Amino acid sequence: MMDFEEPNAKLVSREFLAIVLAGFGNELFPLTSDHGEEPCPKALLPVANRPMIDYPLTWLEQSGITEVLLICPTAHRSSISHHIHSDTSSSSYPSLHVDVQTFDESPDESIGTCTVLKHFSSRIQQDFVLLPCDFIPPEDLSLASLLDKYRIESNLDGAIVSSCWFKARRTDKGTVPEEWGPTNSSVPIIWDKKLGTLLYVDTPDDIDRNSDELEVRMSLLSRHPVASLSSQYTDSHVYVCKRSLLDVLHQKASFESFREEFIPWLCKIQYQKTKQDKYGRALKSTTNNATHALALRHSTLFGGSTFTQDPLEDSDSPSLKPITMSVPSSPTQADDVNEPLASLRIGVIIHDAGSAGRVNNIPTLLEMNRQFLTRANYALPTDPENRALIDPKSQISSDSMVGSSTKIGERTTIKRSVIGKHCVIGRMARIIGCVLLDHCVVADGAKLEGCILGRNTKVGAKAELARSLTQAGYEVDAGATIRNEKLEVSDWTAGPQESESGEGSSEDDDSGED
Repeated sequence: MMDFEEPNAKLVSREFLAIVLAGFGNELFPLTSDHGEEPCPKALLPVANRPMIDYPLTWLEQSGITEVLLICPTAHRSSISHHIHSDTSSSSYPSLHVDVQTFDESPDESIGTCTVLKHFSSRIQQDFVLLPCDFIPPEDLSLASLLDKYRIESNLDGAIVSSCWFKARRTDKGTVPEEWGPTNSSVPIIWDKKLGTLLYVDTPDDIDRNSDELEVRMSLLSRHPVASLSSQYTDSHVYVCKRSLLDVLHQKASFESFREEFIPWLCKIQYQKTKQDKYGRALKSTTNNATHALALRHSTLFGGSTFTQDPLEDSDSPSLKPITMSVPSSPTQADDVNEPLASLRIGVIIHDAGSAGRVNNIPTLLEMNRQFLTRANYALPTDPENRALIDPKSQISSDSMVGSSTKIGERTTIKRSVIGKHCVIGRMARIIGCVLLDHCVVADGAKLEGCILGRNTKVGAKAELARSLTQAGYEVDAGATIRNEKLEVSDWTAGPQESESGEGSSEDDDSGED
């Protein structure tokens, strides 16, 4: 007799393919600028001494998904593949099978998510989870909860996407120089709390057309007379999607951005009859319905019933309440002929609690490192080899992190900082509120405050840096005083320059920002 009761993990792996996008990271320049002939992939940029790609991959594994398509620039494939398949990384997410694929892109000509998905659509044969390499998920939100929301709603009324928006912590004013670039901008969205449905996402075109007012169709308000409006939330760029979306996406040849073009357009299908009539049948796919229903029966959230919103629930992320309704069986061809169009809803989870962020710009990189430091509790290494590298007369605050094989000299002070691996910090140095990537060297008596140093940066003796940012391999002269700068190797190698009191390469750097 065959056993049809399979473990939930196997069902999840068959249901979904995870697609992780890892771009060049232009907004993280110059940290992502090449170090000589060696690339500095955005996906491997560390947050709290851990490559950022590890956070979404670990999140995926915890959900039970096993198949991952990771798409990155051709120049980054070797470095990313080496990291993912190294002994250290494979032990972090041992059940994942990560297929690293590349696309031709340059930092000057970035390719939108829609274009990438169209190119790889032949490899995507099931419903999929789309997520960026730079998303740091909150500890209190599991990807499994988003998957379950999608399963429930796609089976119950034919929803086609589940998305996640979060309230990002803002960087304290004055802690990050304007030269470092803007933080993630939140956009106005409208959603139905009771139904957990995303109704409207403002677009750049909407803002250009009317930056003072929000234009909303009456058809939206008539269908959802009680809706919420906010501009406090940031898109996580995590979407659980029906495979049929790719078929429709091929019809929209001009679309480049998934969030700025495709998702706002999909929202309109929910309440615009013309679009429903034209695209409804193509979007309504029953490919995974039976698999979703079976997975729901194995889900910890499922107790023989499906879920609806609690009408008394007042939070932005509505809770789910059992009702006596069974999961519909997989429809037959005859059912499909007479069945009305599915809702084509865009489900949404609005997450207020916890610390989440998209590390796709410099201010957010600094802020997320600081968030991890609030939960840090530094203690001296227990192994003799690393313990011997930390001078007993150095002072390292408990809200700091120090990577392995890092040497710290006598009477050096480190507070509220992340120090990478294989760094060398000299005697009587002072490092406050900084992030140092791997292999940095800080000479005796140097003082750093509010800085981010790219890997292999060297700071000369008694140099003083405040709120400055360095490209990998940059060398700061002994005794130099630099404030509020982005420092590139091209400026340093061109010859000595005056950098006293903020005079330096800021104007050149501004012209190179993306």
